[in-house]
Amino acid sequence: MNLATKLMAGAAVVTGLSLAPVLESAAQTWDMPTPYPQQNFHTQNIIEFAEEIEAATDGALTINVHPAGSLYEHPEIKNAVRSRQVQIGEFLLSRLANEDPVFEADSVPFLATDYEQAEKLWEASKPHVEEILERERLKVLFTVPWPPQGLYTDGPVESADDIAGLSFRAYNTATEELAQLAGMSPTQVEVPDIPQAFATGRVDAMMTSPSTGVNTQAWDFLTHYYHLQAWIPKNIVVVNQQVFDALDESVQTAVLDAAEQAQTRGWEKSREETVEQMDVLEENGVEVHRDPPEALASAFQEIGREMAEKWEAEGGEAVADILARFREMN
Repeated sequence: MNLATKLMAGAAVVTGLSLAPVLESAAQTWDMPTPYPQQNFHTQNIIEFAEEIEAATDGALTINVHPAGSLYEHPEIKNAVRSRQVQIGEFLLSRLANEDPVFEADSVPFLATDYEQAEKLWEASKPHVEEILERERLKVLFTVPWPPQGLYTDGPVESADDIAGLSFRAYNTATEELAQLAGMSPTQVEVPDIPQAFATGRVDAMMTSPSTGVNTQAWDFLTHYYHLQAWIPKNIVVVNQQVFDALDESVQTAVLDAAEQAQTRGWEKSREETVEQMDVLEENGVEVHRDPPEALASAFQEIGREMAEKWEAEGGEAVADILARFREMN
């Protein structure tokens, strides 16, 4: 190696060393897919979460939120984060029930039907959820519940006999099982596809929140809503653990602080949504039954008991521990 080559090589090393701190502290941009429309309260909460992180880090971390499955469809989001195709994402926790029964906890009908019970159920199940996701290098940041789930139909119903034979929109294994036990035919339909599914006759009824009813303008294809408060499912936000670990400590703190605020804000907003969105349904012509017919409610409660017993019997030690913790809190 001649002198000129040595000087050039030395300069490259010095330059690389001098640039290293700059590269390490350079601003980062994360992509965050979410399944629900931009106007949905979950998405709005996440947008605020992203804005708080950018402000707290002086732009060192920016999160681009991609709503309504525009970047990855709902079933793909969890694995996209796991494989680092994206850094962070949101999905419905109970969508993972076919991977482990622990993820089904908040979709067992009538196990937790109000927000106080839902918080206790999350506290009881959180250690198990975190443990399972940690094995896939996913770090839990926060969860936010949907309003309690109710029944939407095209026409009045009084009992289980009135819904037998209907085609039912399902969104996880629990809603599939519920439909089958109620004598309905389940069909998997994601939120963005709900209006078309009803318009084309793929489904005749659904069990979902007042928020989803408003977001999909259910009054265009359904006439009645029954506030059964069957369960309170949660969305979860996770980040790839390796991506998180690579952040500066101050940025990690900003992410965790914003996550805590997003969880508190999201739970409160969910409570507000329950009342506000039922009012919107009524304003647009949907007949809202805040006190559902006794025969209809009793039929679904009986289905819930059957599903809960099956979940407990087949769920293994983790499910038994969740139920024991939950029952101790009540």
